[in-house]
Amino acid sequence: MTESQNIDALRDTVRGRYGQAALQVIESSTSASCCGPATGSSGCCGATTESWDPITANLYDEGQAAGVPAEALLASLGCGNPTALADLAEGETVLDLGSGGGIDVLLSAKRVGPTGKAYGLDMTDEMLALANENKARAGASNVEFLRGHIESIPLPSNTVDVIISNCVINLSGDKRKVLAEAFRVLKPGGRFAVSDVVVRGDMPPEVRKSAELWVGCVAGALEEQEFLSLLRDVGFENASIEPTRVYAAEDAAAFLANTGLDAVQVAKAIDGRIMSAFVRATKP
Repeated sequence: MTESQNIDALRDTVRGRYGQAALQVIESSTSASCCGPATGSSGCCGATTESWDPITANLYDEGQAAGVPAEALLASLGCGNPTALADLAEGETVLDLGSGGGIDVLLSAKRVGPTGKAYGLDMTDEMLALANENKARAGASNVEFLRGHIESIPLPSNTVDVIISNCVINLSGDKRKVLAEAFRVLKPGGRFAVSDVVVRGDMPPEVRKSAELWVGCVAGALEEQEFLSLLRDVGFENASIEPTRVYAAEDAAAFLANTGLDAVQVAKAIDGRIMSAFVRATKP
């Protein structure tokens, strides 16, 4: 299989999984949150079992989520809250890579105000439909959702002030292209400010090969130094990675169940090596 075929196959896997997650929210908007302690849907980033998921749980407090449609919260499959960490200002243009049900786009739209603009980019039709429903529910006039791939952003160069993303870049089969595209669409002085799962040190090869874990935001995660190196390679400056959650062996066991791996042994091998982190960089 060629590299292009591998990337297409991975996209199909991710699209199918996240499309299913969106449909679950659309069909039952009163069900417990995919990312809360009451459940842990198999559609979640990080979850591969019907148990609580330590990666996606408890990312938004009540104050941050005030005024956001419940359906946007239900469809949040992230690993952090980039809008709480990104320094957004009135009048800025923000782009969310892999915007899903739209929660981070809607939160960003509130931060940049009516003179600003918040774009969301997603490849999954079901998520885009849900996001546009949430946009209407929120009455957000400064929001636009785009269909496309994060490796080929459908926006002109030098048009965005801030790029955010929530546990999506790790899902791409060509992360260098994603970062290069982010660099392209940012204005000079623009900021890259994303939440993602990052790995410290080597991961067991059986974890890297697992498609279930890739969709779950673990197997595809970049190693910390590799992430920083790629950011610098495509032109970014001041690249940094700030851990926001570091996962222990008992956390790892939650997303190793039902993967076909020896959950106990692999969890020990990756104890403390997986973290949710805030990744920052600046375009000169």
